[in-house]
Parts: sequence; structure tokens; C-alpha cells
Amino acid sequence: MADIYVASDKRYDRMKYNRVGKSGLKFPAVSLGFWHNFGSKDNYDTMKAMCRTAFDSGITQFDLANNYGPVYGSAEENAGRILKEDFGPYRDELVITTKAGYDMWPGPYGNWGSKKYLTASIDQSLKRLGLEYVDIFYHHRMDPETPLEESMEALASIVRSGKALYAGISNYNQEYTREAVTIMKKLHCPLIVNQRSYSIFNRTIEEDGVKKCCKEQGLGIIAFSPLAQGLLTDKYLHGIPEDSRIARDNRFLKADALTPQRLKQIEMLNEMAAKRGQTLAQMALSWVLKDDEVCSVLIGASKPEQIRENISVVENTDFTDEELRKIDDIVAG
Repeated sequence: MADIYVASDKRYDRMKYNRVGKSGLKFPAVSLGFWHNFGSKDNYDTMKAMCRTAFDSGITQFDLANNYGPVYGSAEENAGRILKEDFGPYRDELVITTKAGYDMWPGPYGNWGSKKYLTASIDQSLKRLGLEYVDIFYHHRMDPETPLEESMEALASIVRSGKALYAGISNYNQEYTREAVTIMKKLHCPLIVNQRSYSIFNRTIEEDGVKKCCKEQGLGIIAFSPLAQGLLTDKYLHGIPEDSRIARDNRFLKADALTPQRLKQIEMLNEMAAKRGQTLAQMALSWVLKDDEVCSVLIGASKPEQIRENISVVENTDFTDEELRKIDDIVAG
């Protein structure tokens, strides 16, 4: 007989919760992403253990997308099974999000940003998740060939239907973000969040103006890949471990990313983290959360221990000016 999950009564004690833009919603400072390690080839018992550990640690947000896997849809299917078996009593304490915008099914209607694709996708996602609604539905990427008004009307319609409580965007640049905000205000369905990649090694949202733009427009930012696909950890300092992302699934991170210069940077950052009393991963997450312009970081995990290690970052997100300058100098070197 399967064990019955009872959440820790101290689950909120160690987590910090941040306002998402100008909305009434709050995100945990650390959220759990299902991009990797929740697909059809991964171990279900480990997935369940990670979700339990996350929730017991105050992580109230589980972030998905329609094509997370592999295979496409399998992360949502596994999440749906976990939600049904473990989290039914806690649904109102969870923020469950999903997205559509990338390739999902064959033919002309399973990709990008048409109203047909987005509307069909939310219905499919809800079925896989076994839910009546998600808390946030994102358009996953900009679509230069579909009028932005059409994609935004699809999001607004999905919110009005009750299939999502809030609308968000992901991978949108400054120009598209500003225009999307304007459209959604006219539709009386404001966007609340933009999900973008952000890390010590990837400063694009600073360089393209999105970070500043979102603050001006009242959108929160949730950062994915804050550990640069695992580069901002100590795991690659002595070679490529067999259980690492490069070894197991190199679709997004390849061995040639580990150049001598990059390894030297990782080594120097690791030494700096140790002086702060943190692991490199902890310092990298703390760096993303160092100001109030990022409301949450999305962590991936392959085992519960990684989640327990990384939630401690909420206790130390302060950096001296000297530390920030040193980090910038290391990355620039």
C-alpha cells in the first residue's frame, strides 16, 4: 500500500515569498522547475520525493510546459499523477504553471502563438495535469509571424474562461514585452510575469533592457537556468560526472561549453562562494535574488538533496559592492 503524504507543518518557516510585479500573487523565492528530470525516462519515485521535499521546504510553485519531457507532455502527465496521489489536499497552497509556444504536435497548429494552438494546448495540459485550472498560463516565446494581438487575446480568453488565473509571457524581449503589456491592459487582463533566463553567466535581461522594463511595467521576473544548466556548480571542476546533464542529456548543455577559460571562472567563483559560507550553486542563486527585480528563481533538481541545499539561499542574498565587482571581473576575464 502506498504511503500517504502529509506535508510538514513547518513548510513555510524557511522560505521567503515575493510579490509578483503589481499583482496580488506571491512566488516563493525558490521554485521547482520540471524542464528536466520529470520525463518518461526518469524515475517516478525520485520525482515524487523531490516534489515532497520541495513543498515541505516551502516551495509552493511547480513550473511546467506542454512539451517538457521527453517525451512531449510526459512531465505534465507525471506531475498530474503526483498531484493526484500526494497534493490533492494542498491544491490551494500551490501555484501550478504551464506554457505553450514551442513545438508540441505535428502539423501547422502545434507550434508558435496562434489562438488555435494556445487554446488547444491549455485544454491538453489541464487533461494531463488532472486539474480544472492552472495558476499561470504563459505564452512560451515570441511569434514574429502571428499578430501579438491574437496571442494576447488567446491568453485573455483563457483567463476569462477560468482555465488559468493569471497570464504570463516567457522569453519576450523588451519590445514585445512593452507591446504585450499595452495590449493586455486594453483587454483588462494584465500580464503579471515574464520568465527569462538569467544567471551570473547570462546577463541578457540586463543588456536588452527587459529587467528594467518589467519593473517599470509592473511585471515580476522569474529566472530560469540560474545555474547556467549546471555550470554554476562545482560538479564539473574535476571532469564530467556520469550523472551530470552533459553526460545524460546534452541537448542544451554540451561538453564544449567547458572551455579552459570557463573552468577557470567556475573555479574562481567557487572559491569566492566558499568564503561566503556557500556552495557555488547557492551563491549563484543568491546573486539572481540580490535585488527586488527578480521574484523567484527556478531550480531544476535530480534528487531531493539538491533542493534542500538550494533553499538555504533565501537566508543570504546580500552582497557587498566589492563582492559584486569581483563577480563581474571574474566573468569578464
